[in-house]
Amino acid sequence: QLQLVESGGGLVQPGGSLRLSCAASGLAFDEYAVGWFRQAPGKEREGVSCLARTGRGTNYADSVKTRFTISRDSTKNTVYLQMNSLNPEDTAVYYCAARRRGGTFAYWGQGTQVTVSS
Repeated sequence: QLQLVESGGGLVQPGGSLRLSCAASGLAFDEYAVGWFRQAPGKEREGVSCLARTGRGTNYADSVKTRFTISRDSTKNTVYLQMNSLNPEDTAVYYCAARRRGGTFAYWGQGTQVTVSS
């Protein structure tokens, strides 16, 4: 069973940066593609970024493109989401999730709160 734990959220001023971490334990993390999702109050959960199992393919939501960067450190079984130029619209609970090749995102972390406010 794959277990995911997010960390790195917090309160940041507009224009600031945060780096979220998604640490995995259990099964071989490199066999999984990993995605970051977020859910703001009163809104549906949306996909933010995804990193392929190989670590070479990435994609981003239009709203975060050029500001967020997803990466993986296989030696630490951790995936990161570097978030720059944050604005209040980025306020949400951020979740990481993992899926095997051809599967759905079946493994989820508990989420970490990101609040962008002055």
